[in-house]
Amino acid sequence: MSAEVDDAQSPERLLTPDEVAVWLGKPKATLYAWRSRNLGPRGIRVGNGLRYRRTEVERWLDEQTDDRPD
Repeated sequence: MSAEVDDAQSPERLLTPDEVAVWLGKPKATLYAWRSRNLGPRGIRVGNGLRYRRTEVERWLDEQTDDRPD
């Protein structure tokens, strides 16, 4: 039996607040402030830590997209 995990079956890697803050170009404190006001991307509590699904951050970014024509 192989210990290798099929990529199609492995869950997506969760992002840390530091990674999301760098991605969005915002301070980590802004992510926590958004979270406390239910404004930013939805996070997941994992023990004492906070993590984000990449797909959830991308969905949130799509919602923030300006609908004005170019």
